[in-house]
Amino acid sequence: MQQARSTNLSLHNILSAIKANDEAVIRQLYADNYPAIAQFVTKNNGTSDDAQDIYQEAFLALWRNIQLNKFQASEPSAISAYLYQVARNKWIDQLRSRKTKPMVALVDERMGEIPEDGVSQDTHQYLDAVKNGFSSLGSKCRDLLNRFYYQKQSLREIASELNWTEPTAKNNKYRCLQELRTLVKTKVQK
Repeated sequence: MQQARSTNLSLHNILSAIKANDEAVIRQLYADNYPAIAQFVTKNNGTSDDAQDIYQEAFLALWRNIQLNKFQASEPSAISAYLYQVARNKWIDQLRSRKTKPMVALVDERMGEIPEDGVSQDTHQYLDAVKNGFSSLGSKCRDLLNRFYYQKQSLREIASELNWTEPTAKNNKYRCLQELRTLVKTKVQK
């Protein structure tokens, strides 16, 4: 595992910078460690989007554990090793869950033939489930998804307006979509 360039600082200084949300150190640490994890995910049946999502989750776990004083290390390279191990475990878990759980898309491919009026009964039910699911989301998720899908704002624009980083905006969008998919699945199965 390659030692990150940001680790020219001592371990204590890196951990202190992360606790203080030092953007320069966090960005450098993020950039230094991403390539190894992206390579692992893409070589193991993942896409670059999968790699970004997994890495964001792993990085968030590292950040959270440092904030809570749960991360114990003796040298700076332990940070890279920790990120890689967390991302690896998360990716393996995701691959396992893909095998055991069917994926629920927002567009249901099982919809029957479309009648002459152009919309099937299944389509109406599905669209109602999406509308109801969307209205059941929290206001932050509704706002984020509305900005991205309906107002066509980029994640960069959304992040800027909401005082987030772009990776935070992407991670929140992913989590909101997962929540919406779960709500839609529940309503469609009733």
